[in-house]
Formats: sequence, C-alpha cells, structure tokens
Amino acid sequence: MSIGIIAAGIAVLTGVGAGVGIGIATGKASEAIARQPEASGKINSALLLGCALAEGTAIFGFITALLIIFVG
Repeated sequence: MSIGIIAAGIAVLTGVGAGVGIGIATGKASEAIARQPEASGKINSALLLGCALAEGTAIFGFITALLIIFVG
C-alpha cells in the first residue's frame, strides 16, 4: 500500500469533521430558535455562514486527496 493512498485517506477525513460540526451547529441553532423565535433571522444567517465555512474545509480536504492520488 502506497503512502499516498494513506495520506489521501487522512485528507478525506476532513469531511467527517465537517459533518459533525454542521450537525452540532444545526442542533444548537434549533435549540436557540426554540428559545428565542424573534431572533431566528440572525441565528439562521450565522448558521448558514458557519455551515459554509465548515463545508469549505471538507471540500479543501477532498481536493487535497484528489491531488495526492492523481499528482503525487
């Protein structure tokens, strides 16, 4: 087994972290909206921004894995 394949597998694990982070953030946002429905607009915008940043890290990990496999 090549070390590049192992490195690509580790790089793809960023998707797991992003999924867990998005799940926790969504749960906390749901709790916050249930407690303060009048602040739902601000909570939703902050949630979407956080989810986009978390998903960005997963995409960077995926691109890194592809580069390791096909270039390195």
